[in-house]
Amino acid sequence: MIKASRLLHVSLLVADLDRARAFYEGVLALEPSPARPAMSFDGTWYDLGAAQIHLICLPNPDPVEGRPAHGGRDRHTALAVTGWEELKNKLDAEGIAYTLSRSGRRALFLRDPDGNALELVEA
Repeated sequence: MIKASRLLHVSLLVADLDRARAFYEGVLALEPSPARPAMSFDGTWYDLGAAQIHLICLPNPDPVEGRPAHGGRDRHTALAVTGWEELKNKLDAEGIAYTLSRSGRRALFLRDPDGNALELVEA
């Protein structure tokens, strides 16, 4: 019987790696993984528990315009986060737009500088 057993990584396309790293490292406090192999394109890997986020610096074929304002109605990557109030205060202070989850959970949706939707859920 075939069965997928766990998520290994999520790859997100970014146009400007420095700008994307400023967001993922500066806003979400992720640290780059030293295990990223040499590849034919720029990128950064971040370890999150047993999984990873791969930022891949390649042209993005998806339009940013016309995407749903609420990331919960778009394809998105969900991350468990701690420091919920600190996170919201940081987003507000930096002028980063987000929408709260409509489920009533302590979760919010935002987009990275390349329009990739993220769901941040209080751990």
